[in-house]
Amino acid sequence: MTVPLAIRHSPALGVPAVTVVHPNGCGAQALWKALATNTTGLARNGLEWCDLPCWIGTVPGADAGLPDDLKQWDSRAHRLVWLALQDASFRSAIDGAIGRYGAHRVGLFIGTSTSGIRSTEVAYGVRRSSGQWPPAFSYRHTHSADSLCRFAAEILHLRGPVAAITTACSSSAKVFLAAQRFIRAGLIDAAVVGGADSLCLSTLHGFASLQLLSEDICRPFDVDRKGISIGEAAGFALLDKAPSKINLVSGGESSDAWHMSTPHPEGVGARQAMVQAITAAGLTPAEIGYVNAHGTGTPANDGSEAAALRDVFGPLGVPVSSTKGLTGHTLGAAGIVEAIVTMLALEHQTLPGSPTLVSPDSTLGLDTVLQPRTERIRFAMSNSFGFGGSNCSLVFGMDGVQ
Repeated sequence: MTVPLAIRHSPALGVPAVTVVHPNGCGAQALWKALATNTTGLARNGLEWCDLPCWIGTVPGADAGLPDDLKQWDSRAHRLVWLALQDASFRSAIDGAIGRYGAHRVGLFIGTSTSGIRSTEVAYGVRRSSGQWPPAFSYRHTHSADSLCRFAAEILHLRGPVAAITTACSSSAKVFLAAQRFIRAGLIDAAVVGGADSLCLSTLHGFASLQLLSEDICRPFDVDRKGISIGEAAGFALLDKAPSKINLVSGGESSDAWHMSTPHPEGVGARQAMVQAITAAGLTPAEIGYVNAHGTGTPANDGSEAAALRDVFGPLGVPVSSTKGLTGHTLGAAGIVEAIVTMLALEHQTLPGSPTLVSPDSTLGLDTVLQPRTERIRFAMSNSFGFGGSNCSLVFGMDGVQ
């Protein structure tokens, strides 16, 4: 078998620290509490600036501005990044990596779909009403995809290579493998990887125009699923060349380019990414104890991913859940949020449930986890599949589990 975009049998990279802000609160502990209690963070849309009938996931504190010395960077996406980077233990881990390797040997890789587009939407509103751009508006500081990297690098005092990756909903999964390649090439010794996307008119109305936005709360893998619920989030993980308790074992990527917004009906690209990830890890499908599915809640996505999962693992062959019922689909931040969910599942030896799933679709042939359940797992997979067939699967492992 050829594995064109997976890194074959590379040594694992340690993941000693993570941080995340999400609709369930701030921090990994708040996320785990929601996972352990099967509690959704979604609510009916109450945004003053968007009247679409839908459910959304809003990060607490996202409406607060940045500190005065960072005002030039102020956008909703940067506020999410700022909130995530206030985690003291994560900052301590970053400072430790800088101390070991030097700031120029720690890279930064951030995935996003729309970056700070909400600030540009607001600026266009001002321009329409007044004929002029707001004096303080700076596209380069608030909206450009690389602004997330420059903003985070300034906060974290990093001087290594930086890269923004935007491949729709797989963006902040692919950052793990981009960083892995840089580390394996000897260019850096550690990397901060992550992603951020905020609520905005462009995505809310964009998905509504595609008839993918559900008026009901999203229900991944449910027989009555009707579409997605959009959320916002930001999250980061530290990757280190030294292994730790939780490790990035491998990953796989594919690009089936089947359609601009519809996945291949038989999940060809999804299957390729999963097989490549398993092969690169030197594992068999039977050794994967849990899959955090992309599972958006649309009929097409869930059917396509289920077909790929059956093909790789066999019918009912691996426990599967989608946690988008907790956070909503956080788009460019989905990869990092769900990677952190997968790592938390390993750490706590508990499979996340499906809080909004009412009636599992039996035709999908999946072992769908409805309620959180304790189970010994050594390896787990996180799936992220983007528009245009830009797919990524990551395998994480935990030391000390047999």
